[in-house]
Amino acid sequence: MRKGEETRTRILDVAEAAVLQKGFGGTSIEELIAETGITKSGFFYHFRDKNELAKALLNRYIENDERIYDEIFSRARDLVDDPLQSFLLGLKLLSELLSDLPNGHPGCLVATICYYERLFDREIQETNRQAALAWRRRFRGMFEEIMAVYTPREPFDMDQLADMVSTVIEGGIVLSKALKEPQSLPEQILVLRNFIKMLFQPVQHA
Repeated sequence: MRKGEETRTRILDVAEAAVLQKGFGGTSIEELIAETGITKSGFFYHFRDKNELAKALLNRYIENDERIYDEIFSRARDLVDDPLQSFLLGLKLLSELLSDLPNGHPGCLVATICYYERLFDREIQETNRQAALAWRRRFRGMFEEIMAVYTPREPFDMDQLADMVSTVIEGGIVLSKALKEPQSLPEQILVLRNFIKMLFQPVQHA
């Protein structure tokens, strides 16, 4: 990695940690400059303003999330052909990954931007919205594969069920930080796993 790229990555790393801890409003460019040890002109060489920094942070966060989901659910699909069992295994692998984080999940930039969306331009707000829609499409596609093989015990709206996966994960991040209980996030994912398992479990007739 070239020096310019290293500096940019360093700024993003420091900024992400600060924003997740204090929010965008509580994070100043001056403190980022001091923490990274660069000059003010050096900072503005990489990012024109705070809005551009937020855009870079959000895009990096979304790309990382997509990479993790791709790796985990692709691995589960490689191990298990059945779409339901593959999805359940993917949730278990995700729970295990999050359990291994020493201090719990650091936080969600998508949620943080929702809280402070008035600070950002429409492009960032739309990027945030598209990220949520991408999660919906991803999980809806998995449920469509499952329903091609299994009949659910109760009727449901496919998009709402797909959104429920994101709601549990993102809400679990907030809950774990509010309770200061890092393991509550992976545990919530396992509760979701049990729910999905029961939803598609065949009805036993007496």
